[in-house]
Amino acid sequence: MIHRIAALFVFAFATPGFAQSVTLTPADPQPAAGDLTPGLAVSYAYPKDVRLLEDAEDALESAKSGPPIRGLSYSDNTEGDLTLTSEKASKVAAAISGFIRFDAAGTFEVEMVSNDGLVASIGGQQVGLYDGVHGCEPAGIQEVVVPEAAWYSIEITYFQRKGSACLEMDWNVDGRMGPVPDAVFAHIE
Repeated sequence: MIHRIAALFVFAFATPGFAQSVTLTPADPQPAAGDLTPGLAVSYAYPKDVRLLEDAEDALESAKSGPPIRGLSYSDNTEGDLTLTSEKASKVAAAISGFIRFDAAGTFEVEMVSNDGLVASIGGQQVGLYDGVHGCEPAGIQEVVVPEAAWYSIEITYFQRKGSACLEMDWNVDGRMGPVPDAVFAHIE
């Protein structure tokens, strides 16, 4: 029982939901509207096994570009369904990049949800970290300070080992938590 309490304590203070707010930095230069394509760019690798972000990062050294993902709205799927836009359902590592648009300045909350591991940053600040194999679970709420309405870079390393897969992002830009619409994500081809 003591080990379980200690593990929960370590997990609670290792998740972004318990961190102080972070100030995001707008992309500089801002991408031109004509250069942007909807969705996020993604490269995939298919390691023999992947249990930690370190395994995914190692595999991604030989990643190949895949079809863009529409955004971060991939709810928990059924075992055997393809992971994101990859060619496989399991043992998938993904490097995701592009931009997210905030239409107003302010202080907001963001939350990443994944099955399995992920590390995510927006505007140069880490906003989500959940390493290891687990079900479709939130990484914790991170408060972000958005200094101006603009495009902000987004980078995510994600992996799915086996079973079902999910990758989602929620935010509270209108005062309540809800899914981030796919329309606010873009990338440059």
